[in-house]
Amino acid sequence: MQFHLNGFHTGDPSLSERHRVDSDPREADVLIVGCGPAGLTLAAQLCAFPQIVTRIVDLKSGPLEIGQADGIACRSMEMFEAFGFADKVAKEGYQVNEVAFWRPEGTGAILRADRIQDIEDDLSEMPHMILNQARVHDFLLDVMHRSPRRLVPDYDHRLSALTRTDDLDYPVLATFDDASTIRARYVVGCDGARSTVRRELGLELKGEAARQLWGVMDVLLITDFPDIRLKCAIQSADAGSMLIIPREGGYMVRMYIELDELHGDERARDRQVTADSLIEQARSILHPFELEVKEVSWWSAYEIGQRVCDVFDDDPSDPRIFITGDACHTHSPKAGQGMNVSMADAFNLGWKLAAVCRGMADPILLRSYSTERQAKAKELIDFDRDMARLFSDKPTTASEADEFQRYFQKHGRYTAGVETHYDSSVITAADGRQDLATGLTIGMRFHSAPVVRVADAKPQHLGHILTADGRWRLIAFAPDSDSGQPSGPVAALCDFLRTNPASPVRRYTPVGHDIDSVIDVRAVFQQHHRELTIETMPSLLLPAKGQFGLTDYEKIFSPNTASGLDIFDQRGIDRSKGALVVVRPDQYIAAVFAVDDYASFSAFFAGFMQA
Repeated sequence: MQFHLNGFHTGDPSLSERHRVDSDPREADVLIVGCGPAGLTLAAQLCAFPQIVTRIVDLKSGPLEIGQADGIACRSMEMFEAFGFADKVAKEGYQVNEVAFWRPEGTGAILRADRIQDIEDDLSEMPHMILNQARVHDFLLDVMHRSPRRLVPDYDHRLSALTRTDDLDYPVLATFDDASTIRARYVVGCDGARSTVRRELGLELKGEAARQLWGVMDVLLITDFPDIRLKCAIQSADAGSMLIIPREGGYMVRMYIELDELHGDERARDRQVTADSLIEQARSILHPFELEVKEVSWWSAYEIGQRVCDVFDDDPSDPRIFITGDACHTHSPKAGQGMNVSMADAFNLGWKLAAVCRGMADPILLRSYSTERQAKAKELIDFDRDMARLFSDKPTTASEADEFQRYFQKHGRYTAGVETHYDSSVITAADGRQDLATGLTIGMRFHSAPVVRVADAKPQHLGHILTADGRWRLIAFAPDSDSGQPSGPVAALCDFLRTNPASPVRRYTPVGHDIDSVIDVRAVFQQHHRELTIETMPSLLLPAKGQFGLTDYEKIFSPNTASGLDIFDQRGIDRSKGALVVVRPDQYIAAVFAVDDYASFSAFFAGFMQA
């Protein structure tokens, strides 16, 4: 992180200077309803912009203390890095490294069938983690507290109604149970499966329940089961199936336990499931191993269902009200996707709302949220339905027994959260030069790789420059003949971006703002970092910033050859031609262009940006 740009200050550099703005508490640019993972992710994104008045309300009396979700996918860890707390999650959580599969043998007792690597090599620089959802909330709340606006939620605030009005400035009126109101430019419902916002929009969660009852419990236990500290998928002969997820701290374990099917109009509450009955069922599944539960810290029973709304906003032409997370899609928890997909919804929407609220993008940008995320939710529902079915199936042959494991391995990239692929749109170009960067797929998240920062020889991951600050990134991968010399392709590109009136950097950077405040330009050269000379680099890669015009030295990189890997080889960058990769503020690749195709990338930004 960079600081001291506008003067030296002592103390915690992650605590932003407080930005006080007089605003009517009854008005907001964005009103967020719900303090779950989606709502807090959205708030953490928006609070980076002190000029945006954000309110977040929740019907609960305070922050979550005991979380339901616990799985944190690699992709979510990449997002946490953008917010600055991935290291805290990695330090505190349980890291999933391997998965064990247990199945019944001839005697009926379970036997380990296989033990495999959890995620494939080079899937992400981030691990798959397990951590209490409440702790994730704590980290997001801390981001909000450290922001310029010191944003905090308003608890004990229950929404009762939403109304679209003719008010040009604040067209949404939110009414609460205490008769108070908030007028807002935009409202986002992050209020869960029983969403009031969804109800007010007249939308429905559509789908079928699988009628299968499951229990879940977090326990402290003593057992002779040998893989208790591994993620385990266990299928017994006749007692059902169970998923074991080790929890943070070294002692606690979560168990997802298959119970009986529901019949007719039966619901989970009708079965009168208890913690003791869950423990007995777990013992039956684990036979012949012993299980002694010392403490149950949390438990619940639920029925599997996969449901999704047809749309995630109120108006396809002029959306003002949005829904995210469980408010618009629900599914089983065993694939570990609930919290992750909810946060991904919010991360997709947050930068778009920020751009429109700050007047930097046409409101047409907001139409892409429902289109992009509803398609991903439908994919999730299909995946979850297959995963739940295979997990509960009673295999009768060796081939059937292997099917679940094959499915798990095949879809490991999906459960890691890195398979999301957005279709072509105004912010995802279909006609770019994918051939110039075959390993950086247009529409998918930027796949990081090791580099060395030239100015100070610091090894780092290139993807870690993609912080959650709402900026677009232009990453120029230089041709092999280019070392930053004045006559080279990167210098010509930088000159165009810095001086030409048609340049998106010139067109969309507000007067008086740092030149990288909207579009951040970086360059990666092929030479060893010691072979490059800072003094010959283009000025756009060494911009003068802040009130003192200090030089930013952190925009030029080389491959990290000491790692034995070269980013140009790892990510399929054309060495002779190079590539210009356009990365959205949510870290997804919007386009790939030739380094000298100024007209195409300028036209791309003109499709949605506004000066």
